[in-house]
Amino acid sequence: MRVLVIGSGGREHALLIGLSADPSVTALHVAPGNAGTSAIATNHDVDVAAAEAVVALATSIAADLVVIGPEVPLVLGIADALRDAGFATFGPGAEAAQIEGSKAFAKDVMAAAGVRTAHSEIVDNPAKLDAALNRFGPTWVVKDDGLAAGKGVVVTTDRLTARDHAAELLENGHPVLLESFLDGPEVSLFSLVDGDTVVPLIPAQDHKRVGDDDAGPNTGGMGAYTPLPWLPDEVTQQIVDDVVKPVAAELAKRGTPFSGLLYAGLAIGKDGPSVVEFNCRFGDPETQAVLALLKSPLGQALNATATGALDKLPPLEWADGAAVTVVVAAENYPGKPRTGDVIAGAEGDGVLHAGTARNDDGAVVSAGGRVLAVVGTGADLAEARAQAYDRIANIKLPGSHYRTDIGKAALDGRITL
Repeated sequence: MRVLVIGSGGREHALLIGLSADPSVTALHVAPGNAGTSAIATNHDVDVAAAEAVVALATSIAADLVVIGPEVPLVLGIADALRDAGFATFGPGAEAAQIEGSKAFAKDVMAAAGVRTAHSEIVDNPAKLDAALNRFGPTWVVKDDGLAAGKGVVVTTDRLTARDHAAELLENGHPVLLESFLDGPEVSLFSLVDGDTVVPLIPAQDHKRVGDDDAGPNTGGMGAYTPLPWLPDEVTQQIVDDVVKPVAAELAKRGTPFSGLLYAGLAIGKDGPSVVEFNCRFGDPETQAVLALLKSPLGQALNATATGALDKLPPLEWADGAAVTVVVAAENYPGKPRTGDVIAGAEGDGVLHAGTARNDDGAVVSAGGRVLAVVGTGADLAEARAQAYDRIANIKLPGSHYRTDIGKAALDGRITL
C-alpha cells in the first residue's frame, strides 16, 4: 500500500512510525508533516483544509489509503471529497465528524443512544448567561461548542472565572456549553469503527492540565500512559458495550455511519462510565503511547476500517508492558508559544515530533506549542516512565517545559474506582 497521512503533529508522526513497521506498506507520504516525519515519509506542503489540493496530492502519488489525523479536515469534509474521488480513506465524513465538531450534536446522539453523560445546557445569548450559570456549580464546566484544539474548556470552582470564559466565547460568536461536573478518573478509549463494527484499542489516560498535580489551564494534552493498571477489563468492555457501540449504531441509524477512529473520553464515577467528550480521530498524545504497544500491522487495520472489512480483521495483538508519552512544550504554552528555537536531541530514540520545522541551516527548530512527544516503554509503568524521562534529559530547548508526573498517580496507587 502507498499511504498518505494528513497532519503535522505528534499523532501523525506516531501513525507514520506504526505504518512504517507494516510490511504491506510500501510508500509513506505526509501532508504537511514536520521535521521528524521527513525521516520516514515524503513531506508535502499542502493545505490540508483544501479538499481540491488534498485530492490532487492523493492522485499524484497514487495513494492506496489516505489516513486523516486532525479534526479540522474531517469536520470540513475532506474525507468525503477523497471518497468521492475513489480513495480508500480512514476518517469519518463531515456529518459523522460532528460528533466532535458540535458538542450539541454529540449530546443529541448520546441522548438518542441512551448513553450516560453530563447534564448540559447551550447558551448562545449573553443575556441568558448568568441565569444559566446559577443552574450549575459549585464546579463549573464551560466549553466552546465547536472545535477548540483541546483548549476551549475551563473547569473551575470559581464562578467569575467560569463567567469570564463563557463571556469571551460568546463575544467571539461561539455558543457556550455548560455541563455538570463529572467526578472520577478519566479514561481515553480509542475504537476502530466501521458502521456497526467496533474494535477497541487499549485504554489510556491523558493529562490535560499544563502543570504537575493537574495545576494550571487545560492544554491539548501534556502526556499519557497505557495500559491503566487501575481499570478492570470488565469496565473497558462496559465502555464498548454501553457507550461506543450504541453511539456507532445511532450514527448508522441516522444515515451517517462512522468510519475511522472514534475516541471516547470518559469519567469513571460511582455510577459507572460517563462520557466527557467524543472525538472523531486519534487523540494526541494518547496515540503515541497506544501505538507504541501495538504488535498487529497498523496499515492493515486502518485499511480494513476504510474499506468496510473491519469485521474480518484478526484480533489486535498488543505487546506486554507499558508505554508513557511526555510532551515537551514551548515557552508560554498553552498561551502564544515561543517558536524558532533550535532543538538539541530531537533525533533521539523515542522522540516524536509535533511542532517542529527546519530553519535555513537545516537545524530542527520549534514551530508550535507542543513541540515534541517523548515515548518510553518498559515491562511496567515504572520502567516506561523512567525511559521517557531519561530520554527527555537529552533534549535541550530554551524555555521549554514538561510535566514530571505523567503516570505517577497510577504508579503510586492513587487512582481508584
